[in-house]
Amino acid sequence: MERDVVVSAHAAAGSSPSSASSSSSSFAETRVICRVCQKQFAQYTCPRCNSRYCSLPCYKGHSVQCTESFMRENVMDELKQMQPEDESKKKMLDILKRLHLEEEMESDGEDESMMSEELIQKVMSGKEIKLEDLSDDEIKRFRQALASGELSKMIEPWTPWWKKPSARSIYLSPDGSQLIKQVSLEDAATSDPMTDDEPSINEIPEGPDSPLPSLKQLTRAEPSPLLAVHLVDILYSYCFTLRLYNGDWHSDPFGASTVALSISKVMGEDAKPETVPEALTACIEETCSAAYRHTGGFRFAIGLVDDIITILSLGHNALVCALCDFRRLIQDGERMLKAEKVGKSEKAQSTLKLRSASRKLFFMTCWVHEQPKEAWPSLARIVEVQKASLEELDSGSQKTQRKSNQQSKVLIEEL
Repeated sequence: MERDVVVSAHAAAGSSPSSASSSSSSFAETRVICRVCQKQFAQYTCPRCNSRYCSLPCYKGHSVQCTESFMRENVMDELKQMQPEDESKKKMLDILKRLHLEEEMESDGEDESMMSEELIQKVMSGKEIKLEDLSDDEIKRFRQALASGELSKMIEPWTPWWKKPSARSIYLSPDGSQLIKQVSLEDAATSDPMTDDEPSINEIPEGPDSPLPSLKQLTRAEPSPLLAVHLVDILYSYCFTLRLYNGDWHSDPFGASTVALSISKVMGEDAKPETVPEALTACIEETCSAAYRHTGGFRFAIGLVDDIITILSLGHNALVCALCDFRRLIQDGERMLKAEKVGKSEKAQSTLKLRSASRKLFFMTCWVHEQPKEAWPSLARIVEVQKASLEELDSGSQKTQRKSNQQSKVLIEEL
């Protein structure tokens, strides 16, 4: 068994034995050398194998089996919390039941023609259209088309950056800052520096402009063990906002930031969910609410969960870039808020919320940067298991609803 190397303070300072005052005092000042690099004094101890190490890189390299088994145990602990009768499952079943009933009622009341030809021409013309310019019948048809998703068919589909092959090769410096951007020959041939003033909504978002500080520089307290759960909430809100705006949040940063805070309970309401099911349930409940049901409801929510899995699977650099992009969105929203014509109290309250969200995103970015790479596949697996559970719940809810409808029809026929 490998032993720790112990060095006294006098030996480290290069002093002779005669300069030591006493054996007891030198013994009290002895320090342990890092078992990994054998260069620095060890400041930390691995909770699993009790190995002494000096820094995060040495922790990551001290034992691959140790770190992997540690993350595996975290996954198993999280999976054990996903009991079939927990509160999150009951709440999700209530959401699904209510959603299916509302969809059924809306489908029964739909007209055969959702939009008039005149309204379609107005939408396709590209001119700005306000609800005040439409008749009552056109407003009704427009809202029906919006809720049914008919209008979304007229918009060119947007491919998220995390779905692109280039997302698998994102490079950041060891301190987390953005490296020199790599430009392919194809991009160089087709781009025009005189006309490409606006950022492309399809490119990979840039990482931090400057090195990320360590968590010790930001706070003296130990980071919450629930930050991984909160990260799931934040990623859901990020993916929701980008997909809602078809990738182009730059067109309305304040509106996009308002949407983001309404979806993320961690940033918008300072909530502290303790499990992944709890975090996802709150986000999905908001997605299926009347305000956002037009996005696609539960099916859209499942797609967002899949987006979270994809970003987590891409690893450390993709997560840092996503969080930086999200923070820029919030900061641009705060700048745009200054020009909005709203009351002083409402503006002050919104400003405080946006600034708080920006600080949380920066802290989360620094936290993600310091985590071992083994953490993200494990967290992706937890979210993947929860996605399968949600799909199973939805399937069972639909079967129950169909069976209930059939029974009610039989009773009506008998009467």
